[in-house]
Amino acid sequence: MRLLFTALLSMLLLSGGSLARGQDYWTYRDYLKAFPEQRQLTDAFAARVRQPALPWHSSRTPPVRIAMLTPDAQISDYWSRNRLSLSRRLQEIGLPYSLKSYSFQPATTLRQQEALLAKALNSQPDYLIFTVNALRHRVLVEKIIARGHPKLILMNITTPLKSWAKRQPFFYVGFDHREGTRLLTETIARMTGARANYLMLYGTQGYVSQARGDEFIRLTANQPGFALRQAFYTDVERNKARQAVQQALTTAPDINLVYACTTDIALGAAESLRAQGKKDKVLLNGWGGGSAELDALARGDLDLTVMRMNDDNGVAMAEAIRLDQEGKAHRLPQVYSGDFAVIDRHTPADELERLKAHAFRYSR
Repeated sequence: MRLLFTALLSMLLLSGGSLARGQDYWTYRDYLKAFPEQRQLTDAFAARVRQPALPWHSSRTPPVRIAMLTPDAQISDYWSRNRLSLSRRLQEIGLPYSLKSYSFQPATTLRQQEALLAKALNSQPDYLIFTVNALRHRVLVEKIIARGHPKLILMNITTPLKSWAKRQPFFYVGFDHREGTRLLTETIARMTGARANYLMLYGTQGYVSQARGDEFIRLTANQPGFALRQAFYTDVERNKARQAVQQALTTAPDINLVYACTTDIALGAAESLRAQGKKDKVLLNGWGGGSAELDALARGDLDLTVMRMNDDNGVAMAEAIRLDQEGKAHRLPQVYSGDFAVIDRHTPADELERLKAHAFRYSR
């Protein structure tokens, strides 16, 4: 089992394969402060995403060509729901389009991702939807930006890179990982009385682990009641998460909080806690609030999660394409981050149904 122990390293350094070194990016909040004109664009666009679609009145033909490369070979339905919400919002708008999807696993090698990317580019799309998790992805992205075509939508990232300066991708879209982690951290602190010996379960080495896992470590570093006992990279594999929890609780039985950075990790951890009879003794979070996590909350396997209003992401991509096709790209913010809600095992059923109705309004 390839589990990498990283407790001290994670506190002192960026992960070796992280997206950017030396803070070569703006956090979402810092970006809006640095470019205040983006705030007005962001607020207007967010209102557009929350509202029903306005009909398309142009006679444009042929269809807009879209290629989408996503690491959706995992339990989390975040990626598949975004594909659905993108498609259904475009259909609701009435904008003709074609969409080709290419799937891979989070731990897929760079060479395999390059092959999928080449295949996608050969289809001559007008828009390419891709994600950036590790430093090595920057090379791929920079090549596309240098080409100038297709227009690049970076999904699941809300932190523009400073080194790209004015040659930014067409659009960054997602749910800000740090904002979600901040909300989750505040709730965990309330639930634990700001005292916990915790196990950190990362996904792959890179941006998401840094923004969700390292950010939790940073946010709790000045709270003496929180103690990081162990940390592992799991490659977003359920079985590795299960084994990591078993190993950690054997060597550090005082652990009473497992912080999971993704859905697959949380579900693997839940299986291990249940098998060891520790389900009611160790607090476990999810991250994202998709269907699998909501089911786990209902079963009592998870204690809380930060729930993305999932379909905001697909709607935002559809509306960005629509504005561009109308010649109104100047009304599009550089970055869009969707809304969150923190839910737990005691969230009232009617409140949860209200959140689900909005979060999955296109992908049900």
